[in-house]
Amino acid sequence: MPSLFLTKFKPAPLWDFHGGVHPPVRKSQTNSKPVANMPLPDRLYVPVRQHIGVSGQLLVNAGERVLKGQALTFADNSVMVVPVHAPTSGTVIAITEHTSPHPSALPETVIVIEPDGADEWRARQRLNIVGCDNQTILERIQDSGTLVWAVQAFAKTHIKAGMSQPVDYLIINAVECEPYISADDALMQEAPTTIVKGIDILCKLLNPKAVLIGIEEDKPIAIAALKAACSQREHYYVREVPVKYPSGGEKQLIQLLTNKEVPAGRRPADIGIVMQNVGTAFAVAQAVLDDHPLISRIITLTGESLLHPQNVHALIGTPVAALLDFCGFQAERQQKVIMGGPMMGFTLPDLSVPVVKTTNCILAPTATELPDSGPELDCIRCGACADAGL
Repeated sequence: MPSLFLTKFKPAPLWDFHGGVHPPVRKSQTNSKPVANMPLPDRLYVPVRQHIGVSGQLLVNAGERVLKGQALTFADNSVMVVPVHAPTSGTVIAITEHTSPHPSALPETVIVIEPDGADEWRARQRLNIVGCDNQTILERIQDSGTLVWAVQAFAKTHIKAGMSQPVDYLIINAVECEPYISADDALMQEAPTTIVKGIDILCKLLNPKAVLIGIEEDKPIAIAALKAACSQREHYYVREVPVKYPSGGEKQLIQLLTNKEVPAGRRPADIGIVMQNVGTAFAVAQAVLDDHPLISRIITLTGESLLHPQNVHALIGTPVAALLDFCGFQAERQQKVIMGGPMMGFTLPDLSVPVVKTTNCILAPTATELPDSGPELDCIRCGACADAGL
């Protein structure tokens, strides 16, 4: 018999949040195509730090052969360190400084791997979550290097999932509201069952009263796939939200789905809510069930400078230049390449920058498609940004 909480929740409507804008979505270039497999690049540049915090301790030296999935760094502090792993088998040819995938473009330490083409895995140990205690699951998530984007900073999935306070809602963010980006849409179409298995694992850790999966209503194939995958879960609800930016923001989506507001200076957990991205749920399932660390992800490659815009499976550490070449990049005279979308992304200083665990899009627009915004002007306090909720 469902609880009073669930009985009251089930017919609840969607709410709204103040402001928001409706930029052109521009996802049709990629959202209906199958995900392509990116071939091995000549070199992989794996940053040892891909989060806010400190780097892990190096476990390898130049000249060593590594196996796919092998840990390259050690997380000696579970709160501040996220380990990184070898995306494929090969030889560590250098540990050096390299341009970082960050607006500052400051150099950071990377492990340079020359793939050997064998793609040979290290030994793997799958977990059976039925007879597994929560601490073992948490350690596996930590060791897998799974990351999640939350409130303008990288937050650790294993920290969120290790909460002890009661959880009313586990919200899975599948909105993907930023223009151009369709990586999560492609993932939901390709692997809905694995995503739901990841949600099952998070539910085992958090014991929420309900799972709310928020997804924009312009993703009909992904919506149908997730609804089918959730059909045997009584308290999982796929909720279609209107197409509006930034409906995928953490506080905005919470308000859309629950009509609750996160108080200033507080966290969603303080009001009984935990939010994870749909890609994180997928990565958790891979880590726990298959001992598959986070070494690759789907990335949207788009923009009118590409002959073949598409979503691709890419290894962490792949240079942006290799991804663009794969999609038929035709650079203009003053070409701009953006990591991320047009709203939250940043222009890359050069194309040798590697993709990291949270890279979801490489945008190569023409000057006509995305004109330069011109010189920055002084604020005249018109209030337009506040009206839009930005």
